[in-house]
Amino acid sequence: MVKSGKILESLLSKKMLVCLFNGFTAGLPIYFLVQLIPAWLRTENVDLKTIGFFALVLLPYSFKYLWSPFVDRYVPPFFGRRRGWMLITQVLLLATMLLFGFVNPKDNIQAILYIGFIVAFFSATQDIALDAYRREILLDYELGLGNAFYANAYRVAGFIPGGLGLILADYMPWQYVFWIISAFMSVGIIHTLLIKESSDDIKLPRSLKEAVLGPFIDFFSRDGVKQALLILAFIFFYKFGDTMATALVTPFYLDLGFTKTIVGTVAKTVGITSMIAGGFLGGILMIKLGVNKSLWAFGVVQLVAILGFAVLSEVGPKVWLLGVIVAFEYLGVGLGSAALMAFIAKCTNKNFTGTQLALLTSFFAIPKSFVGIIAGILIEGIKPTDGVAYSLFGEITGVGYTNFFLICTVLGLPGMILLLFIAPWSEKETVS
Repeated sequence: MVKSGKILESLLSKKMLVCLFNGFTAGLPIYFLVQLIPAWLRTENVDLKTIGFFALVLLPYSFKYLWSPFVDRYVPPFFGRRRGWMLITQVLLLATMLLFGFVNPKDNIQAILYIGFIVAFFSATQDIALDAYRREILLDYELGLGNAFYANAYRVAGFIPGGLGLILADYMPWQYVFWIISAFMSVGIIHTLLIKESSDDIKLPRSLKEAVLGPFIDFFSRDGVKQALLILAFIFFYKFGDTMATALVTPFYLDLGFTKTIVGTVAKTVGITSMIAGGFLGGILMIKLGVNKSLWAFGVVQLVAILGFAVLSEVGPKVWLLGVIVAFEYLGVGLGSAALMAFIAKCTNKNFTGTQLALLTSFFAIPKSFVGIIAGILIEGIKPTDGVAYSLFGEITGVGYTNFFLICTVLGLPGMILLLFIAPWSEKETVS
């Protein structure tokens, strides 16, 4: 059990402030892709299935472990190994996100896909450096709290493209919206310039071969191949149902009858308030309970939160109900992400943080790359008039939003079952 003095010390430490800013910087580009761009495409009358296919641009998040050894092995000529890569990717993200202001989905939908893929690639590379930096500055008992701060700031970043961006879109052309939202990447750039490098004591891989093989050998040999595979399966499935349920949540709100301003104010502002409160509580609970018990508790909340979307689908566009459901979703599901990231960090060796975290978080990100496609098809179905691109799937009847959210709830169960094998409730956790 961690003493109360250590909890207070951790809460007030500069490390937590660093985790906040890094979380915000990591979250901004991905929410730009999964919230602002789908809303833009929907208002331009792009169908849900095509919007769902846009989620394929998120594939770099699922395969970032392929180039993470490069980030681990080579040090930029300025600011050190972690900060150097953070700064490079943040500048490139700012530049590429601005490009959306120069394209129109009616003229060239392919260009939007290409730009989205480039943004995702730079964002995934930034995540490699940010995740390694966070793991290297946090002590083991600080992982729960640090990742709660990081995850909550990550989701706070969603208010910028998914909240402010939608509000601005009601009053100005989309081109200006993209430029304004992209400018928030400067927060990360300034922060990176001000912080110190994570550590000078961690051993740098002597070769690219060592950077590639070492992390995998260490991970699969530590507790055996079977346990390693169970961990990977758990990471994949723990948030699978929740990820699918929220894949097209912004178009869901709009289709239900809410205006962009209501979505931007109620759905985001209420979510942020509850998330910040839950972040402090959840971080402290993770120190008190340990990561294992937190995974169980927050996993149950995730399942209940998905059912809330089904209720909203049935009741209709009631603003008060939207606020309640979004508040609960941000309170609980955000905590689930923080607990999962703390668990992932515990599974790594500090000598291989970049690549091991890239591998494990890639499994966490895989569902984000294809659930949008599945979600769009499940909700709308496929008709003969949908075109050649969908002919391979055959004709499918859509289940609608309510049944879709019920399916997502069931898909959240495998991750909870796997907890029995990789993080039993009764297992005691050591504090270091």
